[in-house]
Amino acid sequence: MANKKANPKTTALQFDRPVDAYFHQMDQSLLRPKAIYALGVFLIFFGVMGLVWMIPFPRLAFLERMEAHTFLNWGSFFIAIVIYIYLKLAATLSYAMLFTIGGMSFLIVQLEYIERDHGLPAWMVFAALALIGLVTLYSHYQKEQPSKKPVSFIRLITIGPIWLWSKVFQKLGWRY
Repeated sequence: MANKKANPKTTALQFDRPVDAYFHQMDQSLLRPKAIYALGVFLIFFGVMGLVWMIPFPRLAFLERMEAHTFLNWGSFFIAIVIYIYLKLAATLSYAMLFTIGGMSFLIVQLEYIERDHGLPAWMVFAALALIGLVTLYSHYQKEQPSKKPVSFIRLITIGPIWLWSKVFQKLGWRY
């Protein structure tokens, strides 16, 4: 975490980066065991990424000529946007998320293969995972004690993945 500077007139902390303020607010507001938050955030992120990946991408002739049509889908744009946002917040954590997304992408492709071989439709699996994560996270979030400044549920879902990685980095003693 960045240097915390106490202001003598107020007890508010000042941070060098906005991400440190977000993480501090999340740490102060989300007091219950963070394993439930980790599970919920992971399931939501994986489910949403899988659903975005499953949206049919238009077959463009120039991509087919270059044989690049199998590598580009809406999930590619989702990944690029997410990594860009995380990169702006905390570069090292965005790299960790990039590896996480790589693992998730592998699992998504495996579920596509299962669907192709007459298995359960992948979009149903991703929708179920996202819904389970959303219900778990929201019900756990609602049980939190009211704090002075509660973290927004949307912030928990959007910044939650790198917040979880920040906890891992802190345990390992790595700077982010």
